[in-house]
Amino acid sequence: MDQQDSILKGKYPAKAHCAKVASYLQTKSANAAGKAVIYLEGQKTILIEDNDEPRPFRQRRPFFYLSGCSLPDCHLVYEFSSSTLTLFIPDLDPDSVIWSGLPLMPAEALRIYDIDNCLPNSNLAAHLSSLAQKDSDIRFYLKDIPRDALLSIAETTVSTDAKLLHPAIDECRVTKDAYEVALIRQANTISTAAHTAVLRALPTARNEQDLEAVFTASCISHGAKHQAYHGIFGSGENAATLHYQHNNQPLSSRANILVDAGAEWNCYCSDVTRTMPLRSGGTFDPATRAIYTLVLRMQSAALALLKAGVHWETLHLRAHEVAVQGLLDLGILRHGTVEQLMRERISVAFFPHGLGHHLGMDTHDTGGNPDYGDRDALFRFLRIRGPVAEGAVVTVEPGVYFCRFILEPFLRDGIKGRFIDEGVLEGFWGVGGVRIEDDVLVTKDGYENLTTAPKGIEEMERIIAGGSLDGEDRG
Repeated sequence: MDQQDSILKGKYPAKAHCAKVASYLQTKSANAAGKAVIYLEGQKTILIEDNDEPRPFRQRRPFFYLSGCSLPDCHLVYEFSSSTLTLFIPDLDPDSVIWSGLPLMPAEALRIYDIDNCLPNSNLAAHLSSLAQKDSDIRFYLKDIPRDALLSIAETTVSTDAKLLHPAIDECRVTKDAYEVALIRQANTISTAAHTAVLRALPTARNEQDLEAVFTASCISHGAKHQAYHGIFGSGENAATLHYQHNNQPLSSRANILVDAGAEWNCYCSDVTRTMPLRSGGTFDPATRAIYTLVLRMQSAALALLKAGVHWETLHLRAHEVAVQGLLDLGILRHGTVEQLMRERISVAFFPHGLGHHLGMDTHDTGGNPDYGDRDALFRFLRIRGPVAEGAVVTVEPGVYFCRFILEPFLRDGIKGRFIDEGVLEGFWGVGGVRIEDDVLVTKDGYENLTTAPKGIEEMERIIAGGSLDGEDRG
């Protein structure tokens, strides 16, 4: 058993997360001493409108962070003074058993989850009331408390705070422990298999949806029934739309396809983007190869600067500088130096989004302190601002795009337009866009790349031609 498997054989560290949040609250509030309690409600079962079927279930991420429980209709209570975590689960409903079988029972919950007690939901109000009556100085940190439980607390003189808990959880989620990193790594392992399956399916695929089906089927076959987000399978000029969603266009006469898709594993995400060749023979056409090589250089340059404490803007700026030099070398940009073109923000026309974002239970995870009101177009859409924390997992995803909607205003601009050679640009519209995205763990002195999906040109072309993934034994 390797270290990854050994970590995941253990329980999700819910109590450690509760203690982390409690410690954070104590730094923010004089009232968050040992006499405090955290209460959270999980996601409820919600029926589809005008239907008796439930909506697809997705656990509230703050609740999962403090419980490790992905069941609907649950609650949790964490007591600071005793570090006691109690999970409340739905009462046994005999009628429901007929249709759905026996639900999780308290004894099984104690075995599975990192909790101290497990009680039925019918005990929740009495439990909260008991805690409130035990000590009038107790403080409840809560969100969305059920009415009967709220009434039981309201009858006492204890204080409640509905504002601090979620920001505290959001802040604590930024840095990951070993278990969380293992979950993200597992999600990436499954995504690597799915991206590789897509590469192997390219010679026979006829439509974007064929490749989306291959990716999803591969994930499910490896035990990941949920996608981290709606995948992007954009071929040709469709790849110029950053979050393209249709995934239903024919692949014929298109040079490449951008695949931005990732599996979810036990509520933790992967987020992986690769751009793959579509032309006969499974090789990149010259224009796409040139842009792909440039984007690889952009990513490598940004990663070379990544370590704990570095300002994210520094990495983003470096990726843009490499993009400008590369576009100058290709003749798409002209009449200026890198410094001059950076001052004019010309690269924003080709690389309009931020370099990446935090990753965890959400694809665009908590933290980052974005400033979408920034008037500087180069930094406006950054999802991370300021220094990056050790232990954070971030995506590094530079791209170069040829989007008519974005580029045409630049071309019409009397000042900015002279820096772009329309004649050379004409040969790149069909590329659409190239993005390369990896998920990386920030360390004290650098980073660890958690993504192993093929991204080298030669390796991808070899796999498309029927070869093996580097290091793979296909029997």
